[in-house]
Amino acid sequence: MNTETRTYRYYDLVMALFVTVLLISNLLSSAKIVDLRVSLGPIPLAFDAGTLVFPISYIFGDVLTEVYGYKRSRRVIWAGFGANVLLGLFVWLAGVLPGEAEWQSYAGQEAYDAILGGVSGLIVASLVAYFLGEFSNSYVLAKMKVWTEGRWLWTRTIGSTLVGEGVDTVTFMLIATALGVFPPQIIVSLIVTNYILKVGFEASLTPLTYQVVNVLKAAENEDYFDRHTDFNPFQLGV
Repeated sequence: MNTETRTYRYYDLVMALFVTVLLISNLLSSAKIVDLRVSLGPIPLAFDAGTLVFPISYIFGDVLTEVYGYKRSRRVIWAGFGANVLLGLFVWLAGVLPGEAEWQSYAGQEAYDAILGGVSGLIVASLVAYFLGEFSNSYVLAKMKVWTEGRWLWTRTIGSTLVGEGVDTVTFMLIATALGVFPPQIIVSLIVTNYILKVGFEASLTPLTYQVVNVLKAAENEDYFDRHTDFNPFQLGV
């Protein structure tokens, strides 16, 4: 069967999990900044709560590209992009609509704005960072798979994460801070802590990534190599 037209048993499930993790991370990022009460030299290790779950999206991204190839991973990345746009739109719409009187008495618009009011600005930062970071991650992994002839999976998952998470973290934090989501006084702390945690988290889950990749390759009878792939991120076709 032609690889470009064939269907897969678990591709849609991985896509759904990827998008779910992405949306949860954006809500948590707006809700809370976590302080570990430890420092790396002069830099306090503080991070937005979305960091607890966001690295999982990169694991899914690695699995998608490794098993199904860059073109199918590209479709999933765009699905996540669209879901993020919808999240930002409806959180904003709910915020501008008038609140019911009883709700105002025990919660109120100020509480909503304090927790979710930053989501719209957060979504702007997230969309730009997500677009650059996810495509960087997928591109590096796909290229490294061809260069290594499919060997040494750990070099691809970790190497692509170093690039993708670096691009994503710096872009996201700079834009979100410029839009008033995070205070500028802690920007360096947020960038350093988020990058260390994201990369460290994914690296620590490398054995699990190996297991998932091997199971999916066997179940789907697929191990795609992007030898002749058009890496244009703006194409949606496979």
